[in-house]
Amino acid sequence: MAIVTGGSRGLGRHIVAAPILAGAQVGCLARASRDLDEVAGEHGDRVLVVPCDVGSSGSVEAAIAEVVERFGRLDILVDNAAIFQPFTLEEARDEEIEAHVAVNLLGPMRCIRASIPHFRRCEGQIVIVSSESVRMPFPFLTVYAASKAGAETLAAGLRDDRIRVTILRSGAVAGTSGHLGWTSERAERFLAAIQRSGHAAFSGTAADPRSMANTLLAVLALPPDVNIDLIEARGALPMPAAVSRTVIEEAA
Repeated sequence: MAIVTGGSRGLGRHIVAAPILAGAQVGCLARASRDLDEVAGEHGDRVLVVPCDVGSSGSVEAAIAEVVERFGRLDILVDNAAIFQPFTLEEARDEEIEAHVAVNLLGPMRCIRASIPHFRRCEGQIVIVSSESVRMPFPFLTVYAASKAGAETLAAGLRDDRIRVTILRSGAVAGTSGHLGWTSERAERFLAAIQRSGHAAFSGTAADPRSMANTLLAVLALPPDVNIDLIEARGALPMPAAVSRTVIEEAA
C-alpha cells in the first residue's frame, strides 16, 4: 500500500495512477479540491483520498493514520507535494520563502516522521521527488532548489531501520500545475533568464508525466535487497531551437 502526497494534480496524479494500475492500493493526500474529488471517482475503492495540508503536522499525522487504518499497513511513501514559484532572492517576500520551506522541506519531514513507525513493521520504501534544479540551480529558483536540496538529506539514518529511500530528481514534466499563480511579468523574466543561462537547453523537452510515473514505479519494483539512492530523470529529447512559453508551463 502506498501514500502519495500532492496526488491530485500534475505528476502526482499520474504517480497515484501508476501503482493502482499495477494492482496496489493508494492513499492520495492533497489539499481539498475538485481535482482531489476526481481522483476518488477515477479509481474507486483502490484509492482513499484524504484532504491534507503537508504544512501542518496535525493534518499529516491524521491523514496517514486514516490511510493506514483503511488499508491496514503502509509500504510506500512518495513525497511529491511541492510548490514552485520563480523569484530572485533579493525580491523574495518572507511569505514566499516560508511557504517553500513549509511545503517542500518541512512537508516531507512531517510525512516521513509520521510514517516511520508503520515502516518499522514492514521495512517500507520512501521516494522523495526532488528536482534537477538541485544539481544545477535555475535562475529565479534558488529558494525552490534550496528547499528541495534540504529534503534530499532526510534519508540519513533510515537505513538502520531497513527503510529504503530513493531521491528522484525529476526534470521538466509536461502538463504540470506548478506554473499556476505565476504573474506574467515573473514568468517572462524567468523564461528569458533560463534561455540566457542555458538551463532551458539543459532541461530539454518535458517528459510525459506517465513516463516519469512509470520511472518511479520501476524504482519501487526493485528487489528488497537493492536500493537506488539517487536517480535523475528528464526528457530524452533536446529543447527545440525556438523555445516557447511552454517551457514555463512544463518547468519542474
